[in-house]
Amino acid sequence: LRNRLGAQWEITKKNAYGNAVIVLMYGPPGTGKTMAAQVVANEVMTPLYRVDVSQIFSKYIGETQKNISRIFEEAQKRNVVLFFDEADALFTRRTEIKDSHDKYANSDTSFLLQKVEEYNGITILATNNFQSFDPAFMRRLTYVIRFERPDEATRLTMWKSMMPEKVPKGKDVDLEWLAQKFDEFSGSNIKSVIMTACFMAAAEEQKLTMKHLVQAVRLEHEKIGKLVDPGMFEQYIGYLIDA
Repeated sequence: LRNRLGAQWEITKKNAYGNAVIVLMYGPPGTGKTMAAQVVANEVMTPLYRVDVSQIFSKYIGETQKNISRIFEEAQKRNVVLFFDEADALFTRRTEIKDSHDKYANSDTSFLLQKVEEYNGITILATNNFQSFDPAFMRRLTYVIRFERPDEATRLTMWKSMMPEKVPKGKDVDLEWLAQKFDEFSGSNIKSVIMTACFMAAAEEQKLTMKHLVQAVRLEHEKIGKLVDPGMFEQYIGYLIDA
């Protein structure tokens, strides 16, 4: 494909910013952005290299750009798909220059943009905070993909697919009710609930029941900082009292 676009069609000669493929995936936490990056890497049969954002920036002048250069040099040698999670920390809006710190921060951002564009491979950026991205960078993206929270049918598929077949389940387990009732849950939330409920059941040496699932749902709500309304549990509200 690259040969066709470049050598035969000569499209790449018209690209002033280089021939990189830059993909931005954005949306709420837990909606599958990291998994999608893994799928892309598998499809193109190329290793996925996840960049540790916390290790890039340095308080010492010039060190940040050195770190960035090393990342892209190694990526070019190894031919990998680069994955920047929480990319808004790197590609944030450039600030008005008030002091030397702002000047060098903007310089580091510009340098990173340059390296991403020069990279002859795929770079995937993931963020939960789309509004923080530098508008000047947006026009240079190849694809921008929004990840939405799953609808009821998709949530039910997740509840079913994430529930291991070998888990002994009680007759009262109602995944349809869970999928219909808790529309705020993403894939990662559903996986967490199932894991917590399975640990509860295993600790009690019992089959997995709605009691375990309801109590795990309550714990997941507390973990994400959402107030628990007992009324939402309807006929299973008694399981909250036993918790």
